[in-house]
Amino acid sequence: MNYNKKKELVLEGVSASKGVAEGVVRVLFPKDDMSSFNEGDVLVTSMTDPSMVLVMGMVSAIITDTGGITSHAAILSREMGVPCVVNTTSGTKELSDGDKVYIDGDTGKIYKILS
Repeated sequence: MNYNKKKELVLEGVSASKGVAEGVVRVLFPKDDMSSFNEGDVLVTSMTDPSMVLVMGMVSAIITDTGGITSHAAILSREMGVPCVVNTTSGTKELSDGDKVYIDGDTGKIYKILS
């Protein structure tokens, strides 16, 4: 990870699993086709459910619109050692497939990588 990349703060939420990551956004809603996910993508969803567990094992980070530190996304991300920010309220609206983001799971901040 290059920490000197130009980035812009776009979202804040609750830190649910510590660590930092960067990757390409893939917005997913329950029952969506999950075949477009690649190893290291960033899962952005309204909330996770058990059908997403296979994808959750591939991602570099998880961002959700809702949830708290005891939510499904939070618990599984801590078990998997994946940074997770929950309760952003608008992650699925502010981020789009293909956006490159930097997630700071320690502070709950999400940055769009500009360069």
